[in-house]
Amino acid sequence: MADKTTVGTVTYQQAGSEYFEKRGLKRHARIWSLWALGVGAVISGQFSGWNFGIASGGWGGLFLASLIIAVMYLGLSFSLAEMSPALPHTGGAYSFARSAMGPWGGFVTGLAESIEYVMTPAVIVFFIGSYLNGIFDLPPSFQPVWWVGAYVVFTFLNYWGVALSFKISVVVTLLALAVLTFFCVSALPHANFSRWALNVAAGPDGKPLELPNGGGPFLPFGLSGAFAAMPFAVWLYLAIEELPLAAEEAHDPKRDMPKALILGIFTLIAFGLSIMVLNASIGGTAEGQMRGAFSLATSAEPLLDGFRVLYGTGIAKLLALFAVIGLVASFHTIIFAYGRQIYSLSRAGYYLPFMSLTHGTRKTPYMGLLTGSALGLFVLLVIWFARGAEEGGAIIGGTLLNMAVFGAMISYALQGLSFILLRIKLPHIPRPYRSPFGVVGAGLTIVIALWTMYYQFQDPAYLKGVYAALAWYVAGLIYFAAVGRHRLVLSPEEQFALNEGREATAE
Repeated sequence: MADKTTVGTVTYQQAGSEYFEKRGLKRHARIWSLWALGVGAVISGQFSGWNFGIASGGWGGLFLASLIIAVMYLGLSFSLAEMSPALPHTGGAYSFARSAMGPWGGFVTGLAESIEYVMTPAVIVFFIGSYLNGIFDLPPSFQPVWWVGAYVVFTFLNYWGVALSFKISVVVTLLALAVLTFFCVSALPHANFSRWALNVAAGPDGKPLELPNGGGPFLPFGLSGAFAAMPFAVWLYLAIEELPLAAEEAHDPKRDMPKALILGIFTLIAFGLSIMVLNASIGGTAEGQMRGAFSLATSAEPLLDGFRVLYGTGIAKLLALFAVIGLVASFHTIIFAYGRQIYSLSRAGYYLPFMSLTHGTRKTPYMGLLTGSALGLFVLLVIWFARGAEEGGAIIGGTLLNMAVFGAMISYALQGLSFILLRIKLPHIPRPYRSPFGVVGAGLTIVIALWTMYYQFQDPAYLKGVYAALAWYVAGLIYFAAVGRHRLVLSPEEQFALNEGREATAE
């Protein structure tokens, strides 16, 4: 490193060719690999997590929340479909915000996305452990063994090479969709919506109360309950936005990225709404069987509970083993995401330089992968052993989910703002795709994201998680103000922003 240049409140170091040679990526992905990456990242949310919203809003409240959140994700996905091919860099959200709002805006957005991507796999691997413990009848104390094993295996698979990462993403995503399709087809003849999905009422203490014969109100907790369920409805779509992180590993991001994003979000909406309706519309009264929406509200493995009702405990365990594939799909693909996200911010100097090193021949960002995996596993183990299996499990299942959603909402609002500002500041850059929803779609993304975040602060059960995410955020901002802003590097994202996209017009 040599030759420092000050631009505003930040300082750039001119990096030589050797710096970027140690931080190279390899192109591999085409449209179906990208589609699988986006859908695979989200698909675990259709297996577990969304159901916790029933406790806040009842089934109807959660359903209404999921429609509101679907509008946000449509606005976000179409905005990303325009921005990503126009700024085809690995930085994704950070890259968009950097060009729209400067280094501080880029860092604030990138840090929020780091919180999301590191916490999301931690929640998913908790659900993986819950499913596997249920299948093999193991005690809760065995959970950490599944977590360590999963992180080791899938971090290694992402390290091994980008071609293998994408192949695994395609296979596990297709298998996960097959499992969901099989569940929906199996559940349809047995569905009794009024009896099982509407078996929740508001008790005298304001908590969910089971109605033995169903037929309860569609919105047992009113509109406020529906709004309170929005953070959980996010789990049906969370992480589709990771797709732009694969821009430098896609053969033709300008053509394929918009198609993959749009196809991906419509795939997720279709499957998500189907699972919500059918998983809650089946139930049983025998001991150990799921009792509709009321039982789903606290289940760590709702699809497994559904299979138990449909096929009995023995066969259900075999089917649930296939259901774990959906969780694995998301776990694997989001590890891919935080590897690239940490890599891009480190390559530009926002994070410590060693985090962006890539393997000499495999060209995978192994230090970014190791950093994200170590952080996620560390948080899981600290909570588990500090609070005990029962209390620690409750914190991980709900509170860490809210931490991930908190980071995501900040990131979404800033990406929506970036879209609007890029339309104003850089109207000249080539846009291979233009969002049909334009500024209105981006504006709805901002409003709904902030609205969702507001309701996170209204839920006392999960405030500790939100405050923990906020503390992480504040610590990151202090680091950037004191150290990081003086060590920036002219990476592709930074060069594009400083040149105001002129390199794009020259192509």
